[in-house]
Amino acid sequence: MALLKSGWLWRQSSILKRWRLNWCDLWIDGSFVFYKTESRRDYETKVNLKATCVNVKSGLECPNVCPPETHPRENLLVVYLRHGNMLILCANSEDEALAWKLTLMEAKRNPVFTYNPYDDTYQTVPIDSHNAVYIMPSTGSGGTQHVWVHRDSYDDNFGEQIALGLLAGMAAGAAMRSLLWMPFWFC
Repeated sequence: MALLKSGWLWRQSSILKRWRLNWCDLWIDGSFVFYKTESRRDYETKVNLKATCVNVKSGLECPNVCPPETHPRENLLVVYLRHGNMLILCANSEDEALAWKLTLMEAKRNPVFTYNPYDDTYQTVPIDSHNAVYIMPSTGSGGTQHVWVHRDSYDDNFGEQIALGLLAGMAAGAAMRSLLWMPFWFC
């Protein structure tokens, strides 16, 4: 997956309205991920912009939002989401806020294209945050193109596996209980 932009942004919490500094990654599939540190170990929040973003405003376009104490209003960035939710962000400079706005708008609306040099064509690839797409052209003169979709290790039927494990545990417990009573049957 390609990274469009990353960097430090101040993010206002939705309940207590406190400002926290987060490392942010914006991916080409529209995933906007907030981390506590630059090491990207544990993410705090993840927003899919292609599915939920309605509009992005920056600077003086955000009249009802107060920036952090040390930053001017020109550094503000507000991402309007569906159902009336908002992501209120603040960059370190006005230029950085404008760069984030343009990149967020681009990630919101643009599909992902792959280029096939053998046919000189572009193809739209449906990419989501759980798949990685690898494209390998064939080595023959005919040139068929192979698309491999690599799935995450997280399995979609995780709940079914838990239910089957519980059922197997109950069956094993019932069998063990009947085996414990077996010596008393022959007395």
